[in-house]
Amino acid sequence: MSKNHLFAAIVWSAALAATGAAADVRNSADASKQAVSEQSDAEEAAIRRVLSEFRTTRVPLSQAMAIAERLHSGSKTADISFEIAGPAVYRIRTLRNERVWENAIDAKTGDVTGKETTFSLKELDREDLAKFVALKWIKQELSDAVQVAEKAAGGNALAGGLMRQDGRLNFVVVVASGDHLKEVMLEPPKIRGQTSGDR
Repeated sequence: MSKNHLFAAIVWSAALAATGAAADVRNSADASKQAVSEQSDAEEAAIRRVLSEFRTTRVPLSQAMAIAERLHSGSKTADISFEIAGPAVYRIRTLRNERVWENAIDAKTGDVTGKETTFSLKELDREDLAKFVALKWIKQELSDAVQVAEKAAGGNALAGGLMRQDGRLNFVVVVASGDHLKEVMLEPPKIRGQTSGDR
């Protein structure tokens, strides 16, 4: 996951899937106000579409994580997102030792779909590498953060992962609650001998 919030990524991917590409050049101050309004309208429409698709799923996020982790014994989920560009799937990256696997789990059937991608930690960009290495040492797992976030937000999680913000490493979980998406940030217990800034 990039540094951008999972919430923004979900909304953006849904907006792209819903609207397709379009370009329009305008040369006035009103154009920027209209663009902001259109962006807000597009985000609202994207959120409605994500929530509508998510309500039809039969596989909760925690079950999708368990399915992906069983594919590679001893692995743990590094991040997961709900995608609706085609059939609704959870895209999950799991980690064990120096290997990372990316799989798609059908959100309605729980079946593994598409081609698995495998890569080593060495192939990750610097930001993802730091998060994945930290994940190896954090006692709490993403599944724990999902349970806490779902209870706190009163809904069902549809995405989650580790994210560094303001020098702190946090689990960020996006929860569908009623007609809204809520972003819940949870700071994992500190690793003995480290502070948040050391990670």
